[in-house]
Amino acid sequence: MRRRGAALRRVRTRRAGHGRHASVHPGVRLELQRRVRSWSPTPRELRSWASAALGRRAGGRELGVCTVGIAESARLNARFRGRDRPTNVLSFAAAALPALGAPPLGELVICPRVLRAEARAQRKTLRAHWAHLVVHGALHLVGYDHERAADARRMERREVAVLRRLGFANPYRS
Repeated sequence: MRRRGAALRRVRTRRAGHGRHASVHPGVRLELQRRVRSWSPTPRELRSWASAALGRRAGGRELGVCTVGIAESARLNARFRGRDRPTNVLSFAAAALPALGAPPLGELVICPRVLRAEARAQRKTLRAHWAHLVVHGALHLVGYDHERAADARRMERREVAVLRRLGFANPYRS
């Protein structure tokens, strides 16, 4: 039975195509779309980080990750957050729709150039910063926020705990 499931996952992954990489995992199902040529972690790493952040809430749900350039990041940030500058990650939760299966989580829009600049400025590895922002963005999709101080502390505690389990240092300590 296990072998059949693994074969089915490989078939689904191959069929995704068209510049996208799809992966199936017991946690989250991840689809990566790269709109810019820039280094980004593998779909497996992204899936692992998001699944760790989401825990049981991942439950076979779909998460989209899209990498964009500076101009698109700034345009989206201005439109949806009222901030006229590029940003590292934007989280777009999926609309609540009647679904036959597990509902989609939403999409993370990540700007690799912003991440690279932030990682350098904060003296972090690029991989560690990517992991932090995927965890951060995934938590937004399930209701975590940092608008109020108490909510920010709760979200940061969760991020630090998840990143520690993944082998990364506390991103809030210099």
